[in-house]
Amino acid sequence: MTERAGARPAPAPPRGSAEPAVDAGPRPRSILFPDADDALRDGMREEPEFFHDLELGPVVEAITARRQEYDLEPLFHARLGDLDAIAYRQEAMRDLEDPTLRLSVASFAERMRTMRERLAVAGKSRYELEKQRWHLAAAEAYTEAVERLAHELTEIGLSSRALRGFRDDLSACARSDSFRTLADETRSVVAALEAIRYGILIRGARVTVLPYGGEIDYSAAVEETFHKFRQGVVKDYRRQFKDASGMNHVEAEVVYRVALLNPDTFGALARFCERHADFVDPAIASFDREVQFYAATLEFVDRLRGAGLSFCIPELSDRRKDVFARGAFDVALADKRVREGATVVTNDFLLQGDERILVVTGPNQGGKTTFARTFGQTHYLASLGCPVPGTQARLFLCDRLFTHFEREEDITNLRGKLEDDLVRIRGILDQATPDSVVIVNEIFSSTTLEDAVFLGREVLARLVGLDLLGVFVTFLDELSALGEKTVSMVAAVDTRDPARRTFKVERQPADGLAYALAIAEKHRVTYRWLTERIRT
Repeated sequence: MTERAGARPAPAPPRGSAEPAVDAGPRPRSILFPDADDALRDGMREEPEFFHDLELGPVVEAITARRQEYDLEPLFHARLGDLDAIAYRQEAMRDLEDPTLRLSVASFAERMRTMRERLAVAGKSRYELEKQRWHLAAAEAYTEAVERLAHELTEIGLSSRALRGFRDDLSACARSDSFRTLADETRSVVAALEAIRYGILIRGARVTVLPYGGEIDYSAAVEETFHKFRQGVVKDYRRQFKDASGMNHVEAEVVYRVALLNPDTFGALARFCERHADFVDPAIASFDREVQFYAATLEFVDRLRGAGLSFCIPELSDRRKDVFARGAFDVALADKRVREGATVVTNDFLLQGDERILVVTGPNQGGKTTFARTFGQTHYLASLGCPVPGTQARLFLCDRLFTHFEREEDITNLRGKLEDDLVRIRGILDQATPDSVVIVNEIFSSTTLEDAVFLGREVLARLVGLDLLGVFVTFLDELSALGEKTVSMVAAVDTRDPARRTFKVERQPADGLAYALAIAEKHRVTYRWLTERIRT
């Protein structure tokens, strides 16, 4: 029978990575950072402290879940502090909303993944010829990925600086002498290997490899002879063998002898692997990773949009503190609710003129904390250049984001809950600046009402004095109106059923009546319940 020595290898196991490559021509620029120096930045390995309070950890985990191989999490841990850098990403986000461009990027990523898988198999192979063939196959996938993407990007209208710049540099890379040499040699060696024909003679335990002499392909002849006996679908009695990840010793010996029969072709393969040991341009590999930041984000956004929720590219300023969002929501909660098939309640917020702090009051479990997270999440996602929840938004580019949410007592620090609250809020007040955003949620709930009012008023006054933006969630109505810089917002209840929360947070004075009525209803001490109990 006859075999083809240069047949394409079977699909390789997933994962694996390429070694650092030599420069293969002009280097495409970073599509995440407009400045070359910033492109070297890889974010923070540890997530920021406020991630836990704002539940941004689950959001990042949901976004990156299907792309673990790219190590994207650090990119979501490092906010941008420059408006132009954020605009650079926002432009690319808008470009990548185009389905045609998204498909091209996905195809490129799949070819690059194939390349990495083949390189991984080559690295694990025990046989040199097998290693060389997988290395060639990896180069084939890589050159095809670069050439296809370079061609496709020339036919897609791009508006962003990031992707237009990358398109130009990628085209130059694909035309460079070094890349053309790689692509031409790859095709030449692949074609030479696929042209090899040889014969195998098997007698007992003896296997002989012979030059191909025009022998009949008996496998085809046997199939043709028995085709007339075919009677439709029948039970398959063939034994299934577990697929091996590489050649066994018999296959390796056969290939070795085929190489002896074709020294020129296999010599060219060896020289190819030596000359192109590191064929992957680091900048191409960098683009492959960086573009996944956009692709993963937009895939997550599209899933929530499919459930009827809105996202937008916000307007940002590092000077104006007039901020608003329409139809905003807690992204972490929305992701969970959508997975459960439940509805998501949206809210608006607005600060204008001298207004700086949203003071949120209302009944427990009414959506106050969710609203506070929404305010923090929108500002943080905006600082990454990502779309934010809502139909429209104008936000402030803060220098730092601080959160103070209730925590369980930590016996290791030997502090009571009140002392711990005071120490933590003092740390925030010492570090915050007029350009910061601070989210405070239910502070001083462990002390007396009188002390809570006094301490809460002092903290709120310090925040107002700093002229920073923030949300102050409290159970104390007394703190809802401390001047023109504070805005009272109330977690509403159903007017027909005060015990039922609407989860809408509305701009209105706090009077505590709805909350009191809800508590009375819960404990069955309203007029209706009292008269019913007296009657019985």
